[in-house]
Amino acid sequence: MRGRTALLFLGVGLFTGCAQRAAKPQSPETSSGDEGAKVTRREKMPRNYLGEGLASFYGPGLHGRPTASGEKFNQNALTAAHRTARFGSCVKVMNMENGREVEVRVNDRGPFVDGRIIDLSKAAAKQLDMLDKGLARVRLYRCASDRVSQVPVEFWAAPA
Repeated sequence: MRGRTALLFLGVGLFTGCAQRAAKPQSPETSSGDEGAKVTRREKMPRNYLGEGLASFYGPGLHGRPTASGEKFNQNALTAAHRTARFGSCVKVMNMENGREVEVRVNDRGPFVDGRIIDLSKAAAKQLDMLDKGLARVRLYRCASDRVSQVPVEFWAAPA
């Protein structure tokens, strides 16, 4: 009796192992059915998109001290610290909580806190209305003109 049961299970196992696989159903995008029921693909992000994350601001304690680019930090200028953007590049920062935007010039490196994407000057943070909270969820874009903002001439020009 045991031998027959084992033989039966072995035979069933062989037949199911040799069976064809079920065909994978076509996705709604490629199906040849109703044209009105198409699933739209997620839009690609624009080419000028740099990312999103938390922004913080820095100011009074560092005002007048040199930045990573060598120029003096001015908390009243529209500047920012970013990890990878080149110095002098223009970045548009949009506060995702209230829709406010500001264009800043990158002149420093940072932020050096996990989870943060950009450090803004106090003036930029004020325009985004994030001074009270200290942090804001933001989205970053390259400026529309993709220009490199002017670094003060006295900073990079050789003395005459």
